[in-house]
Amino acid sequence: MPLSLAPAALPLLLALAPLPSDAYRPIVPATRSAPAPNQAAGPLLIESSAVETFDPVGRAGLIRDQMPRVWSGSYVPFDGTAVLPVQLAIENVSSAGQMVVVVGQIRIADQVSPVQGNLNAKSDQLDLLVLGDNPGPSMEAGGSFQGVQGLSLAGWNGARLTAMGGRLQLVPDAPSLRSSAAEPIRGLW
Repeated sequence: MPLSLAPAALPLLLALAPLPSDAYRPIVPATRSAPAPNQAAGPLLIESSAVETFDPVGRAGLIRDQMPRVWSGSYVPFDGTAVLPVQLAIENVSSAGQMVVVVGQIRIADQVSPVQGNLNAKSDQLDLLVLGDNPGPSMEAGGSFQGVQGLSLAGWNGARLTAMGGRLQLVPDAPSLRSSAAEPIRGLW
């Protein structure tokens, strides 16, 4: 009995086997060989890839050297409470590759807390951790400021999902007028 079933099953097995198809063809990049000595050389097409000329490590060094050390602005909680004054004092700035490491203190209203953060010199992405126990009104410990515009604009992300958050907006403090008064004023002509 098993021998009589074998010839009948063979066409069925062949029908289920995959057949070669023209739908799939592997992509083979075209190559151009050098023209034969008796042929005229046609236009040579050279494929080029994008070359990145931006140096994020160099920019991190510039940010480290030129970043203002005192920033001021405001924090607006999303829970509708009053706008709070903010001052950020940067005590130490170092660079590690394309990352700029920032250490300092932030004053939100009357609360002063230590901060430590990373600023990506390529994307201007900021992660600023508030290390104190009580960062400020409408904020609780364990949160961080995150933004994609450097120190100028960031959002508060609380430690819990139910935290309302808020917006931190900073600008560098202007240099004091006493230091600029000592410099002579030059004429334009």
